[in-house]
Amino acid sequence: MGSKGREIVGLDVNELLTLLRKAYADEWLAYYQYWTGAKIAKGPMKEAVIAELEQHAIEELNHALLVTNRIIQLGGDPVTDPRDWFKLTNCTYEPPDDPFVKTLLVQNIAGEQCAIDVYTRLMDITKDKDPITYNIALQIIEQEVEHEEDLQALLEDFELMISAIKG
Repeated sequence: MGSKGREIVGLDVNELLTLLRKAYADEWLAYYQYWTGAKIAKGPMKEAVIAELEQHAIEELNHALLVTNRIIQLGGDPVTDPRDWFKLTNCTYEPPDDPFVKTLLVQNIAGEQCAIDVYTRLMDITKDKDPITYNIALQIIEQEVEHEEDLQALLEDFELMISAIKG
């Protein structure tokens, strides 16, 4: 990292790197959860759910790229051993063992809500102290909020369809 780039960070860079490494672990686990869920999904509205999960997987992978680039800019190293993701994660990883679409939606909604909390905290910590990390967190949280909305809309549609069938 450039020395001037590190100087403009008005907080403990090592503490920030710890938070970013945890967010990096979250993003990789979210990617994997979405990607796997998209491969195994079963049930009503399966195609719509798969399409949404696949899109979100790609976006979570992009979040990991943004976070790792910032870690490197700050002179840190990304998490190099995937086994460490589970030790570092802020959010609970729920393996998509139950392929039923409603279960997958509920699990991923919870993941998005945790991610919103993580990036809200990063924004609070970096506001007026690290504009680069703040802007990255803002960019990511915008998509995480959109993901939550998308998944909740699919869950609502699912519930409406089931109640209409039971009618």
